[in-house]
Amino acid sequence: MTTPAPHRLDVRPSLAQGQDPFSQIMQAVDGLQPGQPLLLIAPFRPVPLFNVMANRGFSASDRQLPDGGWQVEFTPIAGEAVEEGLAPGSAPGAALWPDPARTLDLSGLMPPEPMVRILETVDRMAPGEVLFATLDREPMFLFPELAMRHHEWAGNFAADGATYRLLVRRGN
Repeated sequence: MTTPAPHRLDVRPSLAQGQDPFSQIMQAVDGLQPGQPLLLIAPFRPVPLFNVMANRGFSASDRQLPDGGWQVEFTPIAGEAVEEGLAPGSAPGAALWPDPARTLDLSGLMPPEPMVRILETVDRMAPGEVLFATLDREPMFLFPELAMRHHEWAGNFAADGATYRLLVRRGN
């Protein structure tokens, strides 16, 4: 079986227009074929994205381009699989985490309030403690923040499809 050609995504035009390309990148990742790499072109080395992609089961290989931009190939790591029922990017082994020490119902709040409250709460928790939160939508912009702060997360939509359930385990 041959590996599909990398999906090329150049986010420089989006950034030049003042847009955050994170959702565009995650849509591209979600649309990849099994085993297909993502070839990302950016005007800078996207270091925070490395942790996000590692949590999704990708390795990274980067190089600077002659024009000063960066090319990063994110390649799926063989054998990495998301646990049944969890969203891509969820931490492996989340089912083995301790019971949540804190719970937040963030239903009805407009962004960025849910993200702010989650980050404030996690900052007050002890390393290894778990937070459980319910939200009205998947908190896509929260995930890179959690990765940068070395926290793990696991989440999915409830059966009703309207509530996003999120576990966050505080890092060290």
